[in-house]
Amino acid sequence: MSTQDVIKNSVLEDFALSSELTIQSVLLTLALSFICGLIIYWIYKRTFSGVMFSKNFAASLIMITMVTTMIIMPIATNVVLSLGAVGALSIVRFRTAVKEPMDTIFMFWGIAAGLTLGARQYAVAGLGVLVIAALMMILSMFKFKKDRPYLLILSFTKEAKTEVQNALRKLPQGNLKSKTVSGGLIELTIEMNVREADFAVVETIAAIDGVNDASLISYAGDVVG
Repeated sequence: MSTQDVIKNSVLEDFALSSELTIQSVLLTLALSFICGLIIYWIYKRTFSGVMFSKNFAASLIMITMVTTMIIMPIATNVVLSLGAVGALSIVRFRTAVKEPMDTIFMFWGIAAGLTLGARQYAVAGLGVLVIAALMMILSMFKFKKDRPYLLILSFTKEAKTEVQNALRKLPQGNLKSKTVSGGLIELTIEMNVREADFAVVETIAAIDGVNDASLISYAGDVVG
């Protein structure tokens, strides 16, 4: 018997030992994947810090976990099907734009949970989901009080220029990004690190006669004022 035959027989024996897919085992695995998906969904909802929470995306995390589990279960028990699935999945292209980096992490989390559950590594999947969930909750509890970068956008008339400049001196020093002068109106875009205590100064600027608009926008996309 050649080395190739030994390797072939070994692989086939391993698949034969793990090829017992019963209705009970399939239902149990899908139920566990649903529970893991719910945990991922709940963690995503509790730790979400983006601009707009999407229920459809959050619900898709459960489906990603279950669908991945459903794909891996037959692949893990059939060497021919596994090779075919690799070729089929290699041509799949996902073109949906993911705006939040953390959304991508949650998608990979759901896929990883589905992979381990589909391979019937229940202990690895359960422990991994619980540990990552605990770490995500701990990280979400940290409230960073440091200064955060903001863009201050002001639109005002030339008559209010002096008063606006005096008010800006009460804010931390910033970097002028753009200045537009058109028809007696001045528009400034200033990057600065603003604390929560400085938000009142922005409101004071907005109340100045001649100021048409005062917007404070964080780099995360949250409109503060």
